[in-house]
Amino acid sequence: MTGSDAAATPRDPFDDPAPLGLDSPLRLVLPAGPATVLAKAFGMATVGDLLSHYPRRYARRGELTTLAELPLDEAVTVLAEVISVTVQDYGRAQPGKKALHRTKVVISDGNGILPLTFFNKPWLIKTLRPGMRGMFSGKVTVFNKARQLAQPDYQIVPGSDDPMDATISPADAAEARLWGQRPIPIYPATAAMTSWQIAKIIVDVLGKLGPVDDPIPEQMRLERSLLGHRDALTLIHRPVTDEEWNAARATLRFTEAFVLQCVLVQQHTEHRALRTRSRQPVPGGYLERFDAALPFALTVDQEITGAEILRDIALTAPMNRLVQGEVGSGKTVVALRAMLAVADSGGQAALLAPTEVLAGQHLRSIARILGPDLAAELMPTLLTGQLPVAERRKALLRTVSGQARIVIGTHALLSDTVGFFDLGLVVIDEQHRFGVDQREALRQKAELPPHVLVLTATPIPRTIAMTVFGDLDVSTIAMLPSGRPGIESFVVPLDEKPAWVVRVWQRVSEELALGRQCFVVCPAIAPKKLEQGEEIDFDATPMTTVDELLAELRRHPLLKSARIEPLHGAMSADEKDATMQAFAAGDVQVLVATTVIEVGVDVPNASVMVVMDAHRFGVSQLHQLRGRVGRGGVPGLCLLVTAAPTGSPARERIEAVAKTLDGFVLAQVDLEQRQEGDVLGRFQSGGQSSLRLLRVATDGDIIADARTAARDLIGGDPELRTMPALRAAVRRRLDDSERAALSKG
Repeated sequence: MTGSDAAATPRDPFDDPAPLGLDSPLRLVLPAGPATVLAKAFGMATVGDLLSHYPRRYARRGELTTLAELPLDEAVTVLAEVISVTVQDYGRAQPGKKALHRTKVVISDGNGILPLTFFNKPWLIKTLRPGMRGMFSGKVTVFNKARQLAQPDYQIVPGSDDPMDATISPADAAEARLWGQRPIPIYPATAAMTSWQIAKIIVDVLGKLGPVDDPIPEQMRLERSLLGHRDALTLIHRPVTDEEWNAARATLRFTEAFVLQCVLVQQHTEHRALRTRSRQPVPGGYLERFDAALPFALTVDQEITGAEILRDIALTAPMNRLVQGEVGSGKTVVALRAMLAVADSGGQAALLAPTEVLAGQHLRSIARILGPDLAAELMPTLLTGQLPVAERRKALLRTVSGQARIVIGTHALLSDTVGFFDLGLVVIDEQHRFGVDQREALRQKAELPPHVLVLTATPIPRTIAMTVFGDLDVSTIAMLPSGRPGIESFVVPLDEKPAWVVRVWQRVSEELALGRQCFVVCPAIAPKKLEQGEEIDFDATPMTTVDELLAELRRHPLLKSARIEPLHGAMSADEKDATMQAFAAGDVQVLVATTVIEVGVDVPNASVMVVMDAHRFGVSQLHQLRGRVGRGGVPGLCLLVTAAPTGSPARERIEAVAKTLDGFVLAQVDLEQRQEGDVLGRFQSGGQSSLRLLRVATDGDIIADARTAARDLIGGDPELRTMPALRAAVRRRLDDSERAALSKG
């Protein structure tokens, strides 16, 4: 065959001797079946995706995996010993047909047992014998009130069986014998693809993998005693000793942090390269007049943060700053001073709030603190979805004409009908309530990129993650204004002390007798209505609702003389506003509400916060709710009422809140309990993290090291032109949606 003929003949990719690269498509590397399963189950498209599917742990021959707390309805892989095997006949399928058999295999980890059920495989009594150890993989179900694996896949650990056992093919025998000497990688798996099937595929692909360029510059790698990238990939999947996979994980963990840091530093560099209008206060202007009339002194933290913001917005690069501060630390005043500086330059500021209640309160408190003269000139304007048509038309006109220098609103600000004359500053309050698309929609309303100021009282996992990764410039207000009384917090454990609920309402009545007011928060508005055919779950803990508790408290002998009103999201905007104003004026003594009062609501005379079913709320919510009291001259009391039993995760969460008022400590608790969320995507919390080995809760030192290294590197070569391997790793790590999410930030 001539050279030209050879070139014209297509080659079968499965016969191609060329070594694989990290970007090689899996569909050309694996048979169609496994490639499809891996793509569907784990989103794997390339060899690099496959090799980034790291073991979640390592087992070893002789190790028996705990069986006592296997999660229901999840695919699991366990390493255990066969205790017994029995076969039962349970009838014939049809006359003249073979008998039906059920084989029951009992396995143990030395502490607990787990039954396995196989149907019509009576020969298993010969191939699975007591004393054998094996890997068993299947979905955990319940039968006769006991956990079991039905029809699991399995593979016997060599050395615990007859060497001639037919359950292990000769092709697998050599690799399988190594199980006795080396750690066994256990992979995240599914019912369609077991851990050992994934392991076999990875071993095969590693054998065909060619040279791999290292994304870590050599000097950086040597300084940190890291492995080469090819070696790290091999040893994390095929370690001979624990030391090998530990070294591999350390290398790949730093690599992951470094690649992500490079992405974020690049993003920050690109953002700073944008150009916008400098916004500076003027002598005798709004900001100077406001400061002169301010009836209290700013705290040191407020002054420092204010100076950082004024420095940022005076530049022609758009500010992108996070201000995190304790509940009641004065973030709103700091944000208002930034708005006034922008107004001095002729621009407008938009404050995006998560609820109508909070937006209305922001409007009233800003107008009050500005005073009548400044308020008349700046014309702070409210824009929400439930404004009457005439008021909405007025607000839209003030906004688009520039007459309103400060515009406060909810998601309604994002509407296409809302336009600005000169939007210079976007302030986002409690930013975790808004997705990146919503924040970007508001930014797009400015002619030039606006300065952006993000406020948060209790950082949630994604906020912490992005902060640690250095995507935002960060200011912290940890100091509370002087004169603030403390807040005492107590858990009311109904599981152990059901009678304590009586004391809750006694304490409320005692506070009311002193002329104070009380919030009571419930997780739901009204009892759930059953759908047609839906059965009542008698085992479920009933949920406290606003409607039911409101009626109960109005009948309570200690509270019947008090005016008690509801507040929740099903009420109209006018009803909510009227109720809040009545509560703020002292006309309502007890407010029975949902979490619409979670953030920003400021009633100095409120001294008690009662949270019913506290186990149904997260750490951040509980801390925010508690922050609604103790804001005036009277001490605050927070009662966290729960039926969660001692030792449960929910109870531990509640007790953590009761033990400290430090929102940053609680943010760390929240992070550790809920994980960091998808740091590079749209998820706010939970297990959908795009991180592989890196964990924000525990790897702060690694992240900080990687951030410094990335800044040094990107500063000299923002486009990574001199480092093609790192550039490829950055491209490989981020898909288009993740890039879009980062750019919207």
